[in-house]
Amino acid sequence: MKLYIRQKVFSFNDKFDIYNEAGEPLYYCEGEIFSIGSKLRLYDMQDRELFYIKQKVLSFMHAYDIYAQENLCASVQEQLALFRTKLRVESSYGSFDIEGSFWEHDFSIYCNGRLLGTVQKAWMTWGDSYCLQVAQEKDAAFFTALVIAIDNVQQQHNAS
Repeated sequence: MKLYIRQKVFSFNDKFDIYNEAGEPLYYCEGEIFSIGSKLRLYDMQDRELFYIKQKVLSFMHAYDIYAQENLCASVQEQLALFRTKLRVESSYGSFDIEGSFWEHDFSIYCNGRLLGTVQKAWMTWGDSYCLQVAQEKDAAFFTALVIAIDNVQQQHNAS
């Protein structure tokens, strides 16, 4: 299943619209305006909250947690490696391996050697736009939240 994630450029807070291949809206994500640390919520088109993405503000490296209702389902943390920075993603699925360049938003997500999704950034667009391809449709909302969390880690890294 292919999804297209588009960030709205002219807004006071982070806003993303998520569409399927036919251009139909599937989800939307909005950030809170006045909060300590970045906080975003992913909703379906019936305004039901699917995931809550929260920045860990007292973390040495940039980090975000992803919740479904009150349950922690994933943590995304920037890590230092020899001469570069990488991401560690732990989730209820297990540990994810990210291959490719998440800094350029052109990467694949694996768990136990199995491909779960790919992300490619669309260039020459207003705001950030991504093509997310997930292996299973039931995982689409989770991987959308994961890509938005990774995008926020990358933006925080570039700002510091």
